[in-house]
Amino acid sequence: MENFRKVRTSEEEMPLPFPDLPPDVVEMKVKEGSKIRNLMNFAMAQMELKGKRQIVFSGCGRAVTKTITCVEIMKRKLGGLHQVTKVRYKTVLEVWENQDPPPDGPAQNLTVHKNVPSICILLSRDPLDPNQMGYQPPEPQHEVGEDTSGCSTKGLKRPLPPPCEELLPKKLQVQVSDSPKGSGITAGQLD
Repeated sequence: MENFRKVRTSEEEMPLPFPDLPPDVVEMKVKEGSKIRNLMNFAMAQMELKGKRQIVFSGCGRAVTKTITCVEIMKRKLGGLHQVTKVRYKTVLEVWENQDPPPDGPAQNLTVHKNVPSICILLSRDPLDPNQMGYQPPEPQHEVGEDTSGCSTKGLKRPLPPPCEELLPKKLQVQVSDSPKGSGITAGQLD
């Protein structure tokens, strides 16, 4: 393969695996080189400013983890979103060209068909069928955003528990002595 270089890659177009989607549903096709900030700015504008009720994130191969990251960010920022996740395989076609073709013939191309993992995630403000495979209900509201006690739980799955007394540092008692020997400072723990 050292004499070949990849000249073209194309993905098989597949319909979204969610029945009954509105025709104007926003589909975010996440690619390996996509910037999360750009994806999230567009997706948030669609959901908040344009009032879309559903959005689909899809990605394949190395873009799967970036797709999941986008979905988790959106769920944290908006809250109350129902989710359905579908995992499948997608066929990717790669065309490789021989860089050292035989002198008496045309350049040889090699075509490779790869099956790569693919993920499609539907986020919806409206309730979805909880019996379908891949359904996740919205997170409870107290786990998203601000806690009622005023402590921020942003980025945490659960609020932090109150500190335990045995984990708090014990106070030190410092005594100063007037003796000319040594430093004259001794410390002891209070119980």
